[in-house]
Amino acid sequence: MRQAEIKLRRSPAASIRATRFLRRMLLSPARLPVMGFGLLIVVGTLLLLTPAATRGGIGFVDALFTATSAACVTGLAVVDTGTAFTRFGQVVILSLIQAGGLGIMTLSTLFLLVSGRRLSMVGRVVIKDTFTHSHDRDPTIILRDVILLALTIEAVGTVALFAAFYPDYPAGEAAYIALFHSVSAFCNAGFSLFPDSLVRYRGSLVVNLTVCGLIVAGGLGFLVLSEIIHRLRSRRRFWSRMSLHSKLVISATLCLLAAGAGLVLALEWGNTLAGLSTKERFLAAFFQSVTTRTAGFNTLPLADMANVTLFIFILLMFIGAGPGSCGGGVKVTTAATLFFLGLSRYRHQSAPQAFSRTLAETSLGKAVSLVLTSLFVIMLGTGLLLMTELGGLSHMASRGRFLEILFEMVSAFATVGLSMGATDTLSTAGRLIITAAMFIGRLGPLVIAVALTLDREPDRFHYATDRVMIG
Repeated sequence: MRQAEIKLRRSPAASIRATRFLRRMLLSPARLPVMGFGLLIVVGTLLLLTPAATRGGIGFVDALFTATSAACVTGLAVVDTGTAFTRFGQVVILSLIQAGGLGIMTLSTLFLLVSGRRLSMVGRVVIKDTFTHSHDRDPTIILRDVILLALTIEAVGTVALFAAFYPDYPAGEAAYIALFHSVSAFCNAGFSLFPDSLVRYRGSLVVNLTVCGLIVAGGLGFLVLSEIIHRLRSRRRFWSRMSLHSKLVISATLCLLAAGAGLVLALEWGNTLAGLSTKERFLAAFFQSVTTRTAGFNTLPLADMANVTLFIFILLMFIGAGPGSCGGGVKVTTAATLFFLGLSRYRHQSAPQAFSRTLAETSLGKAVSLVLTSLFVIMLGTGLLLMTELGGLSHMASRGRFLEILFEMVSAFATVGLSMGATDTLSTAGRLIITAAMFIGRLGPLVIAVALTLDREPDRFHYATDRVMIG
């Protein structure tokens, strides 16, 4: 009787603490995407488990893996999308890709706007933080531009790909395949209905350039795309009037594309590019440079590539695409910011500068924190995969597997979707680790950390400053 009274007395306090915890979780803009993507993955998993979604059935872990890969626009697959899933299952995957690419908050906010309800303050903060670096644009206008721009680009890509697929398939089938690959490419997902990805269209100029254009458009970010369109319409001082954010994204993207294509040409000329025509060699090198950074399609066999090429691919995957885009990675602006930071230290400058602007100190801190957190997640995930997949095997007995596992982990975390063939050989524990890596990589390690951290009051005092020896 005494214990029951104590429980009753404590229950109001516990209820108040639980209410406060839930309120903090719901009112934090950083935590909403976590809950939104989690709900999207759960719904997708349940739909893929239905008998109508697959031709031979699928296990829970495989369904969870596929739903997470689609919602996080990664592209890693444990079963072949074109043969293992029915048309209904493929539509579910395509819907998850579209929802994940545009963002669960964008779609839910669109639903609120269509239903005539006012946008909440939390929704405004989330939309602004996701799709713009400043707070001078109305969220409803940003949302409208995002949806219209994405659907327009995907429609143009569908028409272009239909022209390439129509000679090989009936009109209805060609239109469906074109739509699927257009959405998958723009959302940087990398899911393909072909078992060999796009290897069969390695020599098609239309397929290569269209898919590359969709990937780049989806990886630049909606803010950069809208600014490019605005500057093209004004036809005056296109580059000089660009924001620093857009200049960094565009210049870094061009540099990475050119460097990646050149390195693939140089390193794979006598290897995976051997036997191809000159046009196919240049197309394949450029395509692989574009898709490696975040998309996940391939026109060359990755398992046959040189080790140095795969190492370069790991670096490109880790960098990824632009902020506020469909792509993953630590983002090109992060890499550019750290590059200019190192350059400023080499030149003995007081602060890093780029395009006649001084980079904000807050941006430097975020870039360093994001890279360090990402490296920690990748190292932890790789270590866990080495334990689950290789166990106590010696290096001699598992030669070559370390690179495959590291490649798989970086591809999952950066939501790229490229694989050296290790995905379908992973154990159940390994697939769950990759699933967690895709979820964390899509939302960002810092967002996850903020989402799981309760609000705290700022420090009221600081310790005395001291120096340590570095290097």
